[in-house]
Amino acid sequence: MKHLFFSVLSILGACSANAQLKPEKMTPESSELWDPEPRLVTPGKITSATSGTTAPSDALVLFDGTNLNQWVSSADAKSPATFTVANGAMTVAPRKGGIQTREEFGDFQLHVEWRSPSEVKGNGQGRGNSGIFLQGIYEVQVLDSHQNRTYANGQAGSIYKQTPPLVNPVKAPGEWQSYDILYTAPRFNKDGMIVVPAYVTVILNGVVVQNHTQIQGTTPYVGRPLNTPHGKGPISLQDHGDLVSFRNIWIREL
Repeated sequence: MKHLFFSVLSILGACSANAQLKPEKMTPESSELWDPEPRLVTPGKITSATSGTTAPSDALVLFDGTNLNQWVSSADAKSPATFTVANGAMTVAPRKGGIQTREEFGDFQLHVEWRSPSEVKGNGQGRGNSGIFLQGIYEVQVLDSHQNRTYANGQAGSIYKQTPPLVNPVKAPGEWQSYDILYTAPRFNKDGMIVVPAYVTVILNGVVVQNHTQIQGTTPYVGRPLNTPHGKGPISLQDHGDLVSFRNIWIREL
């Protein structure tokens, strides 16, 4: 009798489990999500070939062509930025040092337009060289890579000395180029060990040149990448001695 009792319980339990697993009847509405509704953002507009693209409504404008109020010297954050401003663009003042944003950022979407000098001087790394440093640490290379052979992980669109661009869509010298950069910062644990690396997607002139690329660490000219723990950091623009210009710089924190 005892065995019969437990057998009945087992059968009832199985029936109950089967009843729980029976799916509800699905309708198109079952998979519709209405809340929360994505907030409204007004996208930027292409104004003209000479003015470029305006920032979306929720972006922080880092440079609008008029002043360097959002920037300071990379060598001394208490000193003003050294680049020159004229005709809606800012240009490297050679050998006076790089500049960086006053504010610091973690994960972000960054838009930068840049131009190498129309008068071609030098070759390889000595031609239209600059760089955009994410969090002031990880360099996305800026270089006149139009018909200018150099090492692949040092040309425009590369994660400097790490990952070459997938292709080379660089325009001719003197023409405006555009970077759209999606970046997620690295995460470190309490012991300073990296647990999630940084990743970056780079779109150069509308063409993907880095596709969710893992950043291996710092991007030094000499030596291997290092992963030193850090928090938020600035956007830095490099002075490499060439008259590289920048305009229409904005950022959206993610």
